[in-house]
Amino acid sequence: MLKCPNCQSKDIGKIGINQYYCWNCFIELSISKGIINTHQVEEDGTLSSLDDLFEEELRRYTL
Repeated sequence: MLKCPNCQSKDIGKIGINQYYCWNCFIELSISKGIINTHQVEEDGTLSSLDDLFEEELRRYTL
């Protein structure tokens, strides 16, 4: 089960192919090569990476 690396919530919604949204802390997540990439949605709709805030170990995703 996918957990948000930011808040550890499991309240994750799917918004596209390998794209998810955390309804608890409102960040967008995408999965690429087993790594969860985290993004903040800006007011203008663009995405800013938050990956540098989390160690890669916290961002690993395995089924």
